Amino acid sequence: MANPAFLSPRYRVLLAGVFSQILCIGVARFAYTPLLPVMQQQTWLSDAQGGWLAALNYAGYMLGALVAASLHSIRLKDTLYRLTLLLAVLSTAGMALAESFWLWAGMRFVAGFSSSGAMLLASGLILHWLIQHRQRGELGIHFAGLGVGILVAALAVELMRHLAMQWQAQWWGFTLLAVVLLVPAWRWLPRPAKPAEGSGGRRKPTPSPPSRTFMRLMLAAYFCAGYGYVISATFIVAIVEREPLLAGAGNWTFALVGLAAAPAVMLWDLIARRIGYLGALIGAMALQVVGIVLPALTTSLAGVLLSAVLYGGTFLGCVSLVLTMAGRLYPQSPARLMGRMTLAYGAAQIVAPALTGMLAEATGHYDTGLWLAGGFVALGAVLLVWLRRVDRTAQRLDAEAKAAPTG
Repeated sequence: MANPAFLSPRYRVLLAGVFSQILCIGVARFAYTPLLPVMQQQTWLSDAQGGWLAALNYAGYMLGALVAASLHSIRLKDTLYRLTLLLAVLSTAGMALAESFWLWAGMRFVAGFSSSGAMLLASGLILHWLIQHRQRGELGIHFAGLGVGILVAALAVELMRHLAMQWQAQWWGFTLLAVVLLVPAWRWLPRPAKPAEGSGGRRKPTPSPPSRTFMRLMLAAYFCAGYGYVISATFIVAIVEREPLLAGAGNWTFALVGLAAAPAVMLWDLIARRIGYLGALIGAMALQVVGIVLPALTTSLAGVLLSAVLYGGTFLGCVSLVLTMAGRLYPQSPARLMGRMTLAYGAAQIVAPALTGMLAEATGHYDTGLWLAGGFVALGAVLLVWLRRVDRTAQRLDAEAKAAPTG
């Protein structure tokens, strides 16, 4: 697939990131969410086992984050990014090979590793390209691909459900889609240029590192955000489908999450220019608390749809804002802080789905898990309020966001 002539280099690069998000997150990761109730109906998969599979997915993601954070060569990062694209396709196909918990566990782990390619490696590569070409270093369009990926996954499962396709056939359908997405995700992101000899003569300014207070509170807050994010991301379709009055609405609810998420990341970029990164992040997390706990408060369709909009419109904004801050703090090596932040986010995502799955199996519902998730996100927002008041790094970031050019 040749580079389309009608797109500027900037938008080709950003669209490569969008397609990598749809492939590695929308297909390899999030196809599991709408397919979970299908697999539970057609196989022996239980709530607890479904939760463990999700936990293993995030364990793979954490390994990918560790590897990404350990690499210093931009060209090695580019090579690993392309490997994760291939792993996304292979892990999707692997889910259809047999009805085996251990096979599924291995494939979810590999899929999690592959998702780090779109979230961390692609983010860093794109941010590096934008900075090198003197473009605005915002990742809103890139992360919009995650919302589009959720939408695609939900609509694809709904279509295949109407075609009466079994769970294995649906995974094969996603594999075909993954192969199509692989081409632009691979072709449209240029390989990093080799540094010119003698370019080291002009030393680049060393960014002032964030304070210990900033790192401790930000890591704790992002852990809380990760705990809240993963519960709805993993179980929202299963939660909706278990309500007799809402049966059949699960995939449409998940599609609404993606529909709300896709434009929201760009909206949160605009909000950050008004009130700063920390202010925008606090607002997003406060709204997310409402979105998470609503299904535990009401089983009405209107309440569930509002939950989907609030959750979809905030969780991705949180990720985009935090990773954009990482790029601001370490413009020459954004993956340095991205990796640490993602480890905190990912640690919560290993614990949360396994615990929530066991709680759901013990109680017969997901309400306890939802309240626990909402509580964690609320705690994270409180930590950020404290951080914004006491730390100079946080105040500097907010000032830079407000002072950034709007063009």
